[in-house]
Amino acid sequence: MSVMTRPKPTAPIVTEGETRIAVRGVPWSVYELWVDSLPERSGIRMAYDGEDLEIMTKGPKHADFRELLGRIVTEVAVELNIPQKCLGETTWRRPELSRGVEADQCYYFQPEKLAAAARRAKARGSNDVADYPNPDLAIEVDISPSLVDRPGIYAFLGVAEVWRFDGQTLTIERLDPGGRYLPIETSTWLPIKDSEVVRWLTQEDTTDESAWARRLRNWVRAELIARRASC
Repeated sequence: MSVMTRPKPTAPIVTEGETRIAVRGVPWSVYELWVDSLPERSGIRMAYDGEDLEIMTKGPKHADFRELLGRIVTEVAVELNIPQKCLGETTWRRPELSRGVEADQCYYFQPEKLAAAARRAKARGSNDVADYPNPDLAIEVDISPSLVDRPGIYAFLGVAEVWRFDGQTLTIERLDPGGRYLPIETSTWLPIKDSEVVRWLTQEDTTDESAWARRLRNWVRAELIARRASC
């Protein structure tokens, strides 16, 4: 009589602000079961790359960077009158692809996606992620290295741009026709450079976030509006 071997988690990676555990070789049904078991606003984030499941707990450092990155995107978009919709930490479960991921922040920018989201939300008041298109931009705070193929998940979902921040360096990546993410200096959706994002995350004083946001808006008006007009 054979005995089923249960998949075992890897030894956890513990870094300041994050803890990650990977469970190798699990089916999609296990990912769905565990995601469904999480309470609302849980501090746990999960990702499934078609084979392996990653479970990550987020600490205050991770949450702080997540909030600041979200504010940067929103403030730049508002000041430049760029239509966008933030979907926050939506869990993008796609059973037809056997992929699932929860971004730290994610957004629509394409007019057709903005319109589709508005129609579906208004018509049905739907909270089902299956009724919404995949995002155009996702933000990943990875203070510790991921234990699963997170870029591959986003590539399967067709997310055009991903910002990855490791606590010191921000990389803006664009999905190419071959399904690979390649680094670019300036975001496709917003006229801001990777180095400029890092400045507002790590070099500017964020102790008072209201004052920080006011300085950010003033900088956008002084620098980015002129840059956009010259393009």
